[in-house]
Amino acid sequence: MRKFCEILLGYSDRQELKDGGVLGHVNAFYGCVEAQGRGSLHCHMLVWIDGALNCDQIRTKAAIDPDFGKRLITYLDDALSTAVPAGCHDVDVASNKYPPCSVRAPPRGTLTNEDHQHAIQQDLHRLVKACQSHDHTATCWKYCRSNGVQKVCRFGLSESNTCDHTYFDTENGDLHLRHLEGMTNTFNTSIIRALRCNMDIKFLGSGPSTKAIIYYITDYITKSQLKIHVAYAALQVAINALEGVDTEQDNISGRAKKLLQKCAFSMVSRQELSSQQVASFLRDYDDHFTSHTYRRLYWLSMEKYLHSIDP
Repeated sequence: MRKFCEILLGYSDRQELKDGGVLGHVNAFYGCVEAQGRGSLHCHMLVWIDGALNCDQIRTKAAIDPDFGKRLITYLDDALSTAVPAGCHDVDVASNKYPPCSVRAPPRGTLTNEDHQHAIQQDLHRLVKACQSHDHTATCWKYCRSNGVQKVCRFGLSESNTCDHTYFDTENGDLHLRHLEGMTNTFNTSIIRALRCNMDIKFLGSGPSTKAIIYYITDYITKSQLKIHVAYAALQVAINALEGVDTEQDNISGRAKKLLQKCAFSMVSRQELSSQQVASFLRDYDDHFTSHTYRRLYWLSMEKYLHSIDP
């Protein structure tokens, strides 16, 4: 992740390396790494681009400066891709035979420029098709509880969810992004060619989408890695261990302390760690990647204060 931030995002503490990356000049970033149920690690990240305007400023400036709107659309269409690229199917590349994520991009070797470009194109076709093409599963309908109501994929992917070009709505100023294939996750070509894994990159150009993404990232940053059912099971073990305590010799305060200690020890001992997490810990792993030192937000204290001043 550190190399991703330095090489692909083009951000470094060293001034001489701050020449910009595949998304432009990056002012700051904040990312957190999480382990899936299968143990594989993945990162959720926010990236701030130098010179980027907030949603209201974008809407206002695009309305009075058509050239700005055109330049923004050109940038977005270049940075974000939403379709499986055409392949050169008569070209032999490793990703034709093996899972594209498990092999490297085609080496130059003795290939001519034209042949190498064809090999790169075919490899990209196989990579995007394997990593970015969506298939609906039960997870897609996780929050669709009502019977008889049309189910909507919670990832916002549908064959009918397409838009052939990026444009500003002249009535309300909203920015509508191009989405050529409704079942393809948005990706950046340079990033996916380098990382060779699934990604879902989004431009935050509206208030609702910004709030949704900020909430989503914050939820991952603050949530406990200990599953609820595991925590309850650990608490039950701790309570059962205290059933044999001599109530005549131990006062209420002492028994309460023992209960808290046993609960804490039980939950820690039952914390599930994948092999990837263990290996990362052994290599001084950090599950947060930041460009700056951010202020801590003590939410409970703030919530208590807000309630106290609420009229």
